[in-house]
Amino acid sequence: MTTTENRTTENRTETAAEVVDWSAAPAPTDGAGWLQRARQVRRILERDAASRDHAGATPYDEVALLKESGLVTLLGPTADGGGGQTWPVAYKVIREVAAGDGSIGQLLGYHLLWFWAARLVGTPEQIAAVESDATRNRWFFGGAVNPRDADVTIRDEGDELVYDGHKSFSTGSKVSDVTVLEGVIEGTDTHVFAIVPSDQEGITFHDDWDNIGQRLTESGSVTISGVRVPWASAAGFVDKAFQPRVYNTLNVPVIQLVFVHFYLGIARGALDTAAEYTRTRTRPWLHGGRDRAVDEPYQLDLYGGYTAKLWAAEALADEVAREAQAIHDDAWNVTEQQRGEHEVRVAAAKARATEVALEITSGIFEGLGARATASELAFDRFWRNVRTHTLHDPVAYKRREVGAWVLTGELPQPTWYS
Repeated sequence: MTTTENRTTENRTETAAEVVDWSAAPAPTDGAGWLQRARQVRRILERDAASRDHAGATPYDEVALLKESGLVTLLGPTADGGGGQTWPVAYKVIREVAAGDGSIGQLLGYHLLWFWAARLVGTPEQIAAVESDATRNRWFFGGAVNPRDADVTIRDEGDELVYDGHKSFSTGSKVSDVTVLEGVIEGTDTHVFAIVPSDQEGITFHDDWDNIGQRLTESGSVTISGVRVPWASAAGFVDKAFQPRVYNTLNVPVIQLVFVHFYLGIARGALDTAAEYTRTRTRPWLHGGRDRAVDEPYQLDLYGGYTAKLWAAEALADEVAREAQAIHDDAWNVTEQQRGEHEVRVAAAKARATEVALEITSGIFEGLGARATASELAFDRFWRNVRTHTLHDPVAYKRREVGAWVLTGELPQPTWYS
């Protein structure tokens, strides 16, 4: 797979909130240390998240923060300077970052998926090369792989593949160092993934992402014109033939769990931000007989109920992540039964996370009061972020997967969405 130079060279991040010199402390060596670093990143992001949401500017500084904190190399080999961590740790890191800013949590989650994608579909040689290069250079990954757009075609020109077409979504776009492309070879039904430099004449990002939520994900459309890729860089192909395994189909469960965790992270950010506002600024109801809002019975019920629901959803998500790691640890021997049963559990976690996150992000206003609807506070951003991304694929189909397995033993068949 092709390489590119890393654009970020300084080991220092500057935001409106503070300056952090990450080189002053050694890189974490265990999961607990990486989670603590993710919390540091969260605290930086959350301080001006509302104003950055209003501005909607390209998140160059935020991605620099992810790079310089080392979070982009969390899954990378330690020999090349990576964190050497597992997916259960990565999902919790995504959750922490999303609690500070949902858009940046999504960007990190997608990046880690595409970083890992070489393991899902690549040959052993490709896996080693991509992970080493990506870790050493701290590449940030974007992806032009919207499966509902079947309009990127590939010409086979001997030793090279040539990509042409358009995708309506390309998360990461201008902030990425490399982009994962997907297309179909002309006259066949053969899909080919490849990693290419983002900054090249053949890739045009259109800056047309203007949605109500996840505004900083750089998810606009992209035109691909004559992008050339050596056949040797076609993921999982040997002598122009794909090397299939059941593990190839784990890309959807992995990304769906990424969704689960940044939904829950956004919900956690909403609940924590709301609780702080209620503690410090919400006034008690004048007819309630309480001196403080935090003593109001309805406030205690509200925050107690939402916390219980969020803890339960987080526990399910963590357990499913642990189950997934067992599959990743034996990637070359995954069976269809293992894959199918795991996807059912992922579907259940996705359904629950969607419901809980939507409920919490819309319901926190009951504990805030009318003054909290001021646009400068942007409490609505949490709901807008969850609402925008949870429409990625209908949650009813996730519940259907679970119900079909319970009633008939039917296992989900691998598709672009299951």
